[in-house]
Amino acid sequence: MEIIKEQTLEKVNVQSMTRFVALAGVAMFLPFFIHLQWISGPIVNALLILILFLVGIRSALVVALVPSLMALAGGLLPAVLSPVVPFIMISNAIFVLSVDRIYDWSKDSSRGYWIGVLVGAILKFLFLYISVSFIAKLLIKQELAVKVAQMMSWPQLATAVLGGMIAWVILKWLKRF
Repeated sequence: MEIIKEQTLEKVNVQSMTRFVALAGVAMFLPFFIHLQWISGPIVNALLILILFLVGIRSALVVALVPSLMALAGGLLPAVLSPVVPFIMISNAIFVLSVDRIYDWSKDSSRGYWIGVLVGAILKFLFLYISVSFIAKLLIKQELAVKVAQMMSWPQLATAVLGGMIAWVILKWLKRF
């Protein structure tokens, strides 16, 4: 039994684990304190990218699922929007996967990063806008559906790009590029 414990501890990267816990903690609890989409959105998107580059794709995908639940619980998303939460989760995963894949495919890290962020932001926006427009019409009143569709449209594109800019500055500062 002691050998198993030692082997397990050898495989754990304490630095990566610490980064994950710290960044995921901010992503989880931010929606409880900041109720403005234009502040929390870019920060959460930046955190997703930071986790991707500092800890890895699996961790980033796990965290991509959490902020929307916390935004719902914290009041940033009204309770009427609970049916769209799974779509927000998927859109975050699309964003992270796009940045990761395009960055990996690119021979130029800076160019790959920015193309990944732009393509990821566009795909996130398109997925959310189309799915939420459809779902909102089915589940909520027309007046509210229009507001929900607006909230999940171009602001999602803008906050994803802003998050990419914030993450870029931090990653440059950490000398990751």
